[in-house]
Amino acid sequence: MNYADVFNAVSITKCSDIKGLLELFEASYLAFEGETILDEAKAFSMEALRNVYPTLDLNLAKEVAHALELPMHWRVQWFDVKWRITMYETYNKNIDKRFLELAKLNFNTVQAILQKDLREISRWWRNLRIMEGLNFTRDRLAESFLCSVGLTYEPQYSCFRKCLTKITTMILIIDDVYDVYGSIEELEQFTEAVDRWDSSKTQDLPECMKTCFQALYDITNEIAYDIRELNGWQVQALLHMRKAWAGFCKALFVEAKWYNKGYSPSLEEYLSNALISSGAIVISIHTMLSVGSTDEKIINLLGKDEDLAYNISIITRLYNDLGTSMAEKERGDAPSSIHCYAREMNVSEKEAEEHIKNMINNTWKKINGQCLNTQSHNLLPCSFVKVTTNVARMVQCLYQFGDGFGIQDRETRNHIISLLIEPFNLDKTAKD
Repeated sequence: MNYADVFNAVSITKCSDIKGLLELFEASYLAFEGETILDEAKAFSMEALRNVYPTLDLNLAKEVAHALELPMHWRVQWFDVKWRITMYETYNKNIDKRFLELAKLNFNTVQAILQKDLREISRWWRNLRIMEGLNFTRDRLAESFLCSVGLTYEPQYSCFRKCLTKITTMILIIDDVYDVYGSIEELEQFTEAVDRWDSSKTQDLPECMKTCFQALYDITNEIAYDIRELNGWQVQALLHMRKAWAGFCKALFVEAKWYNKGYSPSLEEYLSNALISSGAIVISIHTMLSVGSTDEKIINLLGKDEDLAYNISIITRLYNDLGTSMAEKERGDAPSSIHCYAREMNVSEKEAEEHIKNMINNTWKKINGQCLNTQSHNLLPCSFVKVTTNVARMVQCLYQFGDGFGIQDRETRNHIISLLIEPFNLDKTAKD
């Protein structure tokens, strides 16, 4: 059977099963590489939903708009919970009040634990006082914590969320050191200090760069100690984390040299370096260690050639480039994937952006194959696969409407308020 003929035979304007169309549309995003049938299903259902949208009642219209904005498979699931509970309460004609109250109570309970985590990490951040000497960098503690929630919101992972928040803040600070502050000579010394894990190599650096290195050194050792408390694996954990940070800094230094020389790499060369400079490998290593893996063979899979880590890293960089490309171009920053492709292929930036979006879509198919096909990731713990895949979703969330880290946009602020500050009103549910 040729499914394309089936889709073509169905009149898009006469599709009446909106729920079925929605399910077909959502299912199409679970495609593996080579599954052209689901590509056809996506094109068909997307066009049908767009055509029928103006005729829908408010409930269905909201659901369709929500799906077309971003499919469920690409969303951070916990970030969507409050919206779905509200939709159920507002538009469902046969509400189970006990079920509704339980859902709200569960959300509020998890939120209370997240608030406790945020208070503790905020106290740690204030006591660290690192921002006093780093006025050139971004203070994005709330956004960093939001990322950790996007990766794993479950109550039992408080320690991991706090660990991940610390890592994310350091990724941002170090990225700004390379992008905004350091000269090439200073960055070379800083990179060597991280590679050797030796504070004496920072003696000739400005105080703010010394502060940055010392913070990285202390935080990494602190996390290694916490891992030892978890599974007694401090020495090996520290070695893997040091290696990850050294690779990250070396990749950032490559980009700094490109910018300094005015060099524009090919897209392939750019992405080869970007899979490290994106920071996703740093997060993957810490994730693996934090979920309790002590298998050296598994840890070593997280190098440059491991498929899942590779694709998550690539998708992280591509989403970042789409969200920050315009601002970085205005600042004259190092080239992005968009600029590399546009220059290499002699096309417009709009065409380059479409190419990058297609790359993201194809990379998601590879991730689907690695995560949904049990034979492809049987060496990796399920908890690691889940958290690592959420990295891609979280990056999409942050950069969907711009730079969610560089400038706190409305969407990021709304997520913080909705997920971390405002609970459900249980009294209203009880009275209804």
